[in-house]
Amino acid sequence: MNQQPQKLQTLAHLVKGELVGQSDFIVHGLASLEHATNRQISFVNGQKYIDQAEASQAGVLIITKELQPLLKQKNFIIVENPYLAFSILTHIFELKKTQTGIESTAKIHPSAIISESAYIGHYTVIEENAVVGDHTYIAAHVKIDQGVEIGQQCFIDSNTVITGFTKIQNEVRIHANTVVGGEGFGFAPYQGQWHRIAQLGSVKIGNKVRIGSNCSIDRGALDDTIIEDGVIIDNLIQIAHNVKIGANTAIAAKSGIAGSTIIGKNCILAGGCGVAGHLKITDNVTLTGMTMITKSITKPGTYSSGTGFLENRHWHKTVVRLKQLADVPLTKLSERLDHIQTQIESIESTLKTRK
Repeated sequence: MNQQPQKLQTLAHLVKGELVGQSDFIVHGLASLEHATNRQISFVNGQKYIDQAEASQAGVLIITKELQPLLKQKNFIIVENPYLAFSILTHIFELKKTQTGIESTAKIHPSAIISESAYIGHYTVIEENAVVGDHTYIAAHVKIDQGVEIGQQCFIDSNTVITGFTKIQNEVRIHANTVVGGEGFGFAPYQGQWHRIAQLGSVKIGNKVRIGSNCSIDRGALDDTIIEDGVIIDNLIQIAHNVKIGANTAIAAKSGIAGSTIIGKNCILAGGCGVAGHLKITDNVTLTGMTMITKSITKPGTYSSGTGFLENRHWHKTVVRLKQLADVPLTKLSERLDHIQTQIESIESTLKTRK
């Protein structure tokens, strides 16, 4: 964390907050309520954290107007959304990478276009006709293949491979060991063998996209794989060929999306979700953790699948019951239910006549 001190008045202005307390108070950083010192800022994200806030040593608290009467006098920044304000301030104390130039061990093809304000780290390889935009930071041991274009103010972490004529817009962050534009999983079965299909599409990534570490985003078979503006992708994600992900969608770790699926805007895929191929998911859909999607979703909302966890013995009993249920033909179940319903109706009729 950058420990460059900041005046409280300056920080309040940056988040468009109301300052209560000492305007010239000097802040040395950010911290959680539990670990903050008297020269650090923390935030209170709701009334349930009031007791922690009261016990905190934080010199400044970011709060809402409604919380102020519940707290003893401190230095406050009052905003509508404390978590958002806190996130904005993290950029003030973040250690910025400001290097420019090309390290001596990097290998750059003469036809590649590299901005003078970009940085190319040690042992990075950039192939022919590649483009790297202004103020983009390429860390060590990165491979940028021929024809790849990377926009302005991007960050490409170590051991990343970008290939398949991928086109990346501005302010994109790609973290370590990720492969973008690799060969999609395309094979034609014939006479007991798999015949490889050459992948001829590309990958298009919009502005302000974040891609975590150890992800694979495959190039399209014919059409492009598309990641629209503002998408955030966690670590360990597989996005197959020809997938399209709409703007501002969030995908948590260990999720996988099969080929040619279209996911709408403002969707959330929690951890471990699986989406089968050639499906469409509309805008504003949330999938809870470990959800498996096997058909298209046309209505916004929250969807779940799988079963919740149980104590081990209870789980084994449940599995046995499910197996027993599966072994009973549906026609028999239907007949038994009809019989039970007939009995209930007969009993109700008898009770009425007695009255």
